[in-house]
Amino acid sequence: MDEVEVIVAHSERATLRVANVFLKIDADQQRVDREVEAMALAPVPTPEILWRKPPVLALAALPGAALGRLGERDVAPPAAWVAAGAAIRTMHDTLPPLWRGQDAGELGARLEAECEWLLDNDVLPTDLVIRNRRLAEAVLRAWTPVFIHGDLQIAHVFVAGDRVTGMLDWSEAGPGDALYDLASLTLGHEDQLEHVVAGYGSEVDLELIRGWWSMRSLLVIRWLVEHGFDPSAPGCEVDVLRARM
Repeated sequence: MDEVEVIVAHSERATLRVANVFLKIDADQQRVDREVEAMALAPVPTPEILWRKPPVLALAALPGAALGRLGERDVAPPAAWVAAGAAIRTMHDTLPPLWRGQDAGELGARLEAECEWLLDNDVLPTDLVIRNRRLAEAVLRAWTPVFIHGDLQIAHVFVAGDRVTGMLDWSEAGPGDALYDLASLTLGHEDQLEHVVAGYGSEVDLELIRGWWSMRSLLVIRWLVEHGFDPSAPGCEVDVLRARM
């Protein structure tokens, strides 16, 4: 009998792997419905859905390997990052889903609440929070909504050589700011931004991408701490914020 590998597990959901099958367990069926619909709409490779029996969604493993992981040294070749940028562009050129997506007003309110929590609980130095909040606020402007993945961290992009073989975890997909996906992919791997942009194939505002690095990091630190993860590990979210200083 194959071993069961715990990929990620916390109070909201868990993902297990048995041989070449991934089992996603999620009590929020609306979130799973959205993920299944997003994968059906996506113009890039996604995992094959083997079966679904709530609260479990069974997915086939993707070929290749993850582009990388936050906090770890880059091992994928530059061509893989270029290919990832091209795949993102293909997605962004597709009509976005009809459901509600990112909202600048809601993001601003979340940013304010998370920064207050970081300061009230002495999680980060005041100057670090203030500086990064100022950078993050720059992204709170009008944007043309595109089809974004919504959680495009590098562990969710699989590659084989210079080819993208698939993208995982579509539960946050919807209409949103194109630069958010580019920033999510390169968070903590800033040296790869030029390769991703080269594959993306159009000019992007690099300062706004840096603003999204600050925004994503500030918004996620409390959740990571409360769910047993360490945002202060080398190369992770706290280091991303320090790099902005």
